[in-house]
Amino acid sequence: MTFPISYRVSGREGPEVATVVLSSGLGGVASYWQPQLASLERHYRVVVYDQRGTGGSPAQLPDEYSMVMMAQEVVQLLDHLAIASCHFVGHALGGIIGLVLAERYPQRVQSLVVVNGWAALNAHTRRCFAVRRNLLSISEEAYLQAQPCFLYPADWLAQHEQQIAEEEVFQRQHFQGQHNLLRRLEALMAVDLRASLGQITQPSLVICAKDDLLVPWICSQQLAEGLVNSRYIALNYGGHAMNVTDPPPFTDHLIQWLESVTTSRAA
Repeated sequence: MTFPISYRVSGREGPEVATVVLSSGLGGVASYWQPQLASLERHYRVVVYDQRGTGGSPAQLPDEYSMVMMAQEVVQLLDHLAIASCHFVGHALGGIIGLVLAERYPQRVQSLVVVNGWAALNAHTRRCFAVRRNLLSISEEAYLQAQPCFLYPADWLAQHEQQIAEEEVFQRQHFQGQHNLLRRLEALMAVDLRASLGQITQPSLVICAKDDLLVPWICSQQLAEGLVNSRYIALNYGGHAMNVTDPPPFTDHLIQWLESVTTSRAA
């Protein structure tokens, strides 16, 4: 039987090599992390995957689909790859998956990185999600056309028209469909982890961009304050997709963090 989640394993091999799992946001596809792969592969075993119902992981998601189910899918992937535990890096929705994973399956998460994430939905983000849902009800085209405005700084958008055009073509070709997108969006909007953050004791890096249009930086600050073993970093530029728009500072912070937690664990 074919494993239902599409994934790719790259980088270093060996029993002593730490594993880093990268989890994307609402789009769900592994290619989001392309700017970070080369740097990570020099030091770690790197696992990227298309979340269930997206990209190369086709599925009709159930109406009761939840963030807990998304976390359980990561456990299934780790079991399939015979990986006992990992350093988990998640962007937005992927970061929420990481938080749920760290809370419910603590033995599988050595450290956690949450990029432009939150513990509970901010009123502004809720409004943005409502707009996205309304656009999707009009047409998939309207939804996809608006996506870059939520993800990228305005000046970056103006300077990367060709890249955005190519990305829109890719998104159309790999669109997860209205049903799956709504199930994933509803699961994301239903989450409130504020009461359980104190149960997450793994070393955690919470990193955000202060010019994120979709998720205000204060959400990351509040998340970091609620975690018992966290470090908080706020960069001035990058928007919601900060690791794509301005990769060097983000990647540098990520590598430094992973080096610190893997060295500490080895010691």
